[in-house]
Amino acid sequence: MSGSATTYDVLGVPIAVTTLPDATDSIEAWAREPIGRFICARDVASLMAIIDDPVLSPLHGEAAMIVPDGMPLVFLGRLQGHAVERTCGPDLLPFVCARDNGLRHYLYGGGEGTAALLAQQLRQRNPAISIVGVETPPFHPPTSAEQADTLRRIRDSGADIVWVGLSSPKQDAWMRDNYREIGRLLIGVGAAFDYHAGRKRRAPRWMQINGLEWAYRLLNEPRRLWRRYLVLAPRFVWRVGLQALRSRGRPTSAQPLRGKGE
Repeated sequence: MSGSATTYDVLGVPIAVTTLPDATDSIEAWAREPIGRFICARDVASLMAIIDDPVLSPLHGEAAMIVPDGMPLVFLGRLQGHAVERTCGPDLLPFVCARDNGLRHYLYGGGEGTAALLAQQLRQRNPAISIVGVETPPFHPPTSAEQADTLRRIRDSGADIVWVGLSSPKQDAWMRDNYREIGRLLIGVGAAFDYHAGRKRRAPRWMQINGLEWAYRLLNEPRRLWRRYLVLAPRFVWRVGLQALRSRGRPTSAQPLRGKGE
């Protein structure tokens, strides 16, 4: 990202001050470099799950960019005076893939057959897109041999961007563990695979822009998501409130964003 790009702090996590076009510009530039990097998309639930895990929390320091996936993070950035827009995985994936940029894409994630369906949909929307591989991860923890085969396939494909469609924080841990060996740009987009493959329906647009997409998802998948939204979200509000009280009277500061990589 350009030297003028900045981040703002949310519970110790540097969130990028960005928009969908700006993030895409950074992605296209980084994808052309043979350097291992990864990008995380952060909403309230994934942020809380990771910062409370001592094993996972350091990964935020390795990420090239952390974009604001959830509207609460966007609102916090705007309260600090930043012109930030929601940049979530389900929006980022089709936006980047629709651009005539000549990049090669690898789709890794989703349930059985989801990545292949997603590839079909992306090719219908942009016949010029180059998708050099699709892969569904095993449902069991992969053996060391299986993992080595996966990384070899990705490297041998010649992909510039590897889209990772797993749940968070699983996808974040996978990217952190493998971005150096793959040596290209990895982007975690979560449920984007299911949405754009037609496996799940996304919340109506009015709910997305008003910060209510979480409610739509909770109503549709209560057993899977209840803890994410009914436990982690209140904890987030409490901790952000404490952070605000402690920082009263102190000016907020934005930090430059650096595209980390090996």
